[in-house]
Amino acid sequence: MIHAGREHGRSPAGCNPPEVAGVHPFVGIKVRISCQPVVAGDVGRHGHVIAVPVIHKQGEVEDVHAGIDEDGNVAAIPDQIASPEVVVQVKAIACELPSTRNLPLSRWSVSDVADEACRSRLVATISDSTVWRWLHEDAIRPWQHRCWIFPRDPQFAIKAGRILDLYERIWEGKPLRDDEFVLSTDEKTSIQARSRIHKTLPAKPGSPMKVEHEYKRCGAWAYLAALDVHRAKLFGRCETKTGIVPFERLVAQVMSQKPYRHARRVFWIMDNGSSHRGIPCVERLKNKYPTLVPVHGPIHASWLNQIEIYFSILERKALTPNDFPSLAVVEERLIGFERYYENIGKPFEWKFTRKDLADLLDKMAARQQTFKIAA
Repeated sequence: MIHAGREHGRSPAGCNPPEVAGVHPFVGIKVRISCQPVVAGDVGRHGHVIAVPVIHKQGEVEDVHAGIDEDGNVAAIPDQIASPEVVVQVKAIACELPSTRNLPLSRWSVSDVADEACRSRLVATISDSTVWRWLHEDAIRPWQHRCWIFPRDPQFAIKAGRILDLYERIWEGKPLRDDEFVLSTDEKTSIQARSRIHKTLPAKPGSPMKVEHEYKRCGAWAYLAALDVHRAKLFGRCETKTGIVPFERLVAQVMSQKPYRHARRVFWIMDNGSSHRGIPCVERLKNKYPTLVPVHGPIHASWLNQIEIYFSILERKALTPNDFPSLAVVEERLIGFERYYENIGKPFEWKFTRKDLADLLDKMAARQQTFKIAA
């Protein structure tokens, strides 16, 4: 609901808004009209105080506001009618950071935008539902936020491109052979065993599963895993901590099994964590396993590593809610879920290609240039 031209929350001294009841001429139902005084310098023509009736909805009827026509008669106007300039300016408020308007807020809510529109004298009053509808038209949601980061690896495109090629079974422009395999690996740290002080109750009609809030800590595992991205085959192990030695135990666990033991090449996609970082890692692994090809992703690019998708599934399906009486039970759940997933899972349908990567990097470069200009 919109009233143009009155400062929000203020009425001229001595003006008490009367209320009248009657039949609304547009919708044909009984309504209550409360007259909100405004300064005619904003709405009227002669600079004196006039009263603009506000039509309050009763039932499923759209709010309306009213104005005074040239003959001094009340003229009701549907709420959705508003100056396009006002709509644009309200949307512009939502597309600014609150700090630019000297407000102690980190982000806008619908009511914050409505209050700021009134404080800025764009409108006298405006309902939250009207602001929401305007913002919804352009999918503007200033109450939401998402973290992002610019790539800072100078070889981001090259390193990411190699991984994307491997997902399509291509290496250095040539297709992989049947005896060449691609694995994605990483660690999921600090998987705790939390023993609840009261028993977890299963769901029943009208009631969800109930989990006691208080618990006793029973230790934590570091879960190291590798995923064969084209076969949906999983290998995992629990360790008390991460590091070079625990990671090499995982590598040995995989490379000692068929078909990897006799494979022509086995590509291991990994991040730049301390357990398998840089040239020293490549040399260590190549010396022990000549057919192993370490492939390091760019910095800040875990989203390129398919094992992270599996970790997300694992967290949601097997580890939440966390109610484990011991670390042994946690380990049993982790290894058991590997076999369970292998029986029902399929290779991920990876659709992000080199072309998508090039488009993304072009977009980010343009945005970075915009920030430099703004600075």
